[in-house]
Amino acid sequence: MKFTAVITKEGKFYVAHCIELGVVSQGKTIEEAQTNLKEAVELYIDSFGSEDFPEDKYEVILYPFEVAIGE
Repeated sequence: MKFTAVITKEGKFYVAHCIELGVVSQGKTIEEAQTNLKEAVELYIDSFGSEDFPEDKYEVILYPFEVAIGE
């Protein structure tokens, strides 16, 4: 199954979010955050069953944008 992850740096840790499932994990390095997220997603799917998550169910579009603040 394929999913999309977004990784952000928050303090001393990298936080990895699985967009489609809402699963979150973290690590001290990007690689550790990725590994931990994969494990968390596998445990999440094991809890609910993979038949509930058909592949290609979601289309994720990421784009940067700006907003004016205090102007």
